[in-house]
Amino acid sequence: MKQLQLKTLTVAQLVERFAQIGAAQDQAIWDEDNKKYARLFWQMDEIKSELKCRSGDQRRALLGLYSHPNIQVKLMAAKATLAVAPQEARKVIEAIADSRQLPQAGDAGMCLMMLERGEFVPK
Repeated sequence: MKQLQLKTLTVAQLVERFAQIGAAQDQAIWDEDNKKYARLFWQMDEIKSELKCRSGDQRRALLGLYSHPNIQVKLMAAKATLAVAPQEARKVIEAIADSRQLPQAGDAGMCLMMLERGEFVPK
């Protein structure tokens, strides 16, 4: 979706689209479709950017996805909200790492390690 089209969506619609993309990412992971995953990653990044630039930084709206049934959706929402809700997001990422549900647990563990080392600084 182009930035112009994203601007016409409500925050709730952007959050719903973020969740749909996360679920599609999960399927792409299991299908070993790296091209599709990469395309979805950038679509999700555009949504995150659109939420960030809205008045008051609307990325906080993604906190509602912390209880989503899909682990990929939860992980991506937590990573996307580290800058606006660091403690809450970190708890979700830690829980995913502790779950041992691969591959997301591995991704969450790497995220925590990079945060600790200062290699990943949420903005």
